[in-house]
Amino acid sequence: MIWAIGDLHFDPIGDKPMDIFGSNWINHKEKIISSWEENVKEDDLVLLVGDISWGLKLTDALIDLKTINDLPGKKVISKGNHDYWWSSMNKLNSCGFKKIHFLHNNSFSYQDVEICGTRGWIPRDSLCFTEDDEKIYNREIQRLKNSIESAQNGKKKIAMIHYPPFNQSGQVNDFSNTLTESNFDMCIYGHLHSDGHKFVKEGIIGDVLYKCVSSDYVDFKLQEIEI
Repeated sequence: MIWAIGDLHFDPIGDKPMDIFGSNWINHKEKIISSWEENVKEDDLVLLVGDISWGLKLTDALIDLKTINDLPGKKVISKGNHDYWWSSMNKLNSCGFKKIHFLHNNSFSYQDVEICGTRGWIPRDSLCFTEDDEKIYNREIQRLKNSIESAQNGKKKIAMIHYPPFNQSGQVNDFSNTLTESNFDMCIYGHLHSDGHKFVKEGIIGDVLYKCVSSDYVDFKLQEIEI
């Protein structure tokens, strides 16, 4: 089985309380781990769509990554905008986690499913979009394409993108168009919290099934992914 959740926002130091977003965030780590242990089997796959740890450096985030590694199942982790600890693939892979695959310009095969993705970025129609954002946006599109090109010929394809792959207006953008052109079955994303839930778009769009798995949006429960 495949499971997914985003925006764990685990805190290795204890100085980033998430309950500023609402009382539902109190003990959110314990809620996530409880759901994980109740549902996930060792041969299952868990997709984690970014904002994993508040650790500023990889050495800080190792505490949270070890917690995740020791939980049941294989894991694929993609980068979020708050994953400041994210380092080079060589450094990430040298951590020696046996049950974690870091998704960055690459892909992951699980049974007959190919997992691809990237962080994504804010859309071009955002009021704060700048020339620097344009550079990052284009780079993230290329990383998504690199990930897709690296995939094997699985029967099904799932994309992991931290940012919603839509314009601020809710229309499709380069990320969602790329998934449609590449015949993806499903895309999971996160990033949206609290009042941001009003921007959630789900369902079949351009032949791709979209689902938001931001942890507070799914009540801190891992979501079974069926395609």
